Amino acid sequence: MRIMAFLFLFAAVQISAAERPNILFVFSDDHATHSISAYGSKINQTPNIDRIAKEGMLFSNAFVTNSICGPSRAVILTGMHSHVNGFVANEWGGEFDGSQQTFPKMLQRSGYQTALIGKWHLYSDPTGFDHWEILPGQGRYYNPRFRSASGTAEIEGYTTDVITDRALSWIKERDVKKPFMLMYQHKAPHREWAPGPDHLNLYKDGDIKEPANLFDDHSGRAGAHPDVEMSIARHMTSIDLKLKAPGYLNDAQLAVWEEAYAEENAAYREAEPEGKARTRWKYQRYIKDYLRSVASIDDNLGRVLDYLDESGLAENTVVIYSSDQGFFLGDHGWYDKRWMYEESLRMPLLIRWPGVIPAGTSRSELVQNLDFAQTLLDIAGVQPEGDMQGISMLPLLKNPEENPWRDSIYYHFYENPGWASVPRHYGVRTERYKLIHYYRLGQWELFDLQQDPDELDNRVSDPALAGVKRELEQELQRLRAEYRVPEEDPEPTFWERTRFFLLNQAMNLLMED
Repeated sequence: MRIMAFLFLFAAVQISAAERPNILFVFSDDHATHSISAYGSKINQTPNIDRIAKEGMLFSNAFVTNSICGPSRAVILTGMHSHVNGFVANEWGGEFDGSQQTFPKMLQRSGYQTALIGKWHLYSDPTGFDHWEILPGQGRYYNPRFRSASGTAEIEGYTTDVITDRALSWIKERDVKKPFMLMYQHKAPHREWAPGPDHLNLYKDGDIKEPANLFDDHSGRAGAHPDVEMSIARHMTSIDLKLKAPGYLNDAQLAVWEEAYAEENAAYREAEPEGKARTRWKYQRYIKDYLRSVASIDDNLGRVLDYLDESGLAENTVVIYSSDQGFFLGDHGWYDKRWMYEESLRMPLLIRWPGVIPAGTSRSELVQNLDFAQTLLDIAGVQPEGDMQGISMLPLLKNPEENPWRDSIYYHFYENPGWASVPRHYGVRTERYKLIHYYRLGQWELFDLQQDPDELDNRVSDPALAGVKRELEQELQRLRAEYRVPEEDPEPTFWERTRFFLLNQAMNLLMED
């Protein structure tokens, strides 16, 4: 009798495990929301990303806690701010501590089969995954090397395609008796925005519309700091601009590449544009290559969504699309991220869960990548462990009615010294206002996002907003106390500073005159 009872319980547990949803976490790098048509992009179309929005939910106010690649990924894994999980910067601070609690470990312990394929950028070996294949460092756009528990292998092809091939292979070969969680993570559209062979000639027939503030002089704002190096006009390399081909192409790939760019490059060199005309040429080259890289992500996402449909997995698979942060697409004259300004702070977040999330819905609550870990655990029915600082978004996904939610978010950028030399800053954003403190420069910025969505007018000294400023300062201090932010920042060691200096000098050698 006891044996029969045990077998019945065992079968019930197996059925319960099988019914738990699969989780496909699709993650890109530096993908700005204003290059996604579901978010109202005026410069391109992303039909497969849009498909997730049409069949699920779009979050219009999703934000990063620290707008830089590795730290954002560490926050997502741990559900803790950078100063708590210990990974505050890409260029110094060591490896991600994989011994700490992460949501993949918790899912793995609960019976999920877990995998990570693509970009990692946290230096240490991934933990909490049954299978992992990662790009070393940033990785490259063609002929990627993959590092795994069994060694390193190089695979010929375009990296976005190859990552998708390997993700699909893993899904097809997985243990079908277990629910799965796959982190399918792209390098694109990270700098140097190298398009794949299928998209090299996309957007050749005309110009992409320029942002209205392409020639912003940043007057009255901390962006006017002279050391900042992220200007389209002054800081793009010959490789960024495709005036020089990347060294990782094989002969066949190089021939296709040179054919795509040769005529335009020859015309540029002959014309030798100066001033604003030169900046406009650089913008067109940059934005077209960026969007070409996005097009490859969208096409490959379509391959995966189609397979989920064809295999019958779609009905019980939660699909999440996001990126590690936003990106400047010529806004304020910039490329890159790091700032607390909207283009950098805002990240895409779209979630499809058939039968649970009403199709074609959206939410405007202030959510962050800090919330991802607890949300994914909640979706899987797993109780969070440890000291997570986010909030599960599951009530927002399931309930179309109003839900109590946070009124403000906290942001903190540490990586200075670092690429682009953006000053360290922290701040608070509410639904309408944003207060930023550049604490080593002694500068503040205050923006009314309702009246000034492009953040061109710093009103920190405006008497009309004196009361708002006081309230924001109080809220900022409350958040810093809630999240246990230390008064003293972590600092790079002498050797980390030296390493960064040498790498920066090497980068400067690639700069245009």
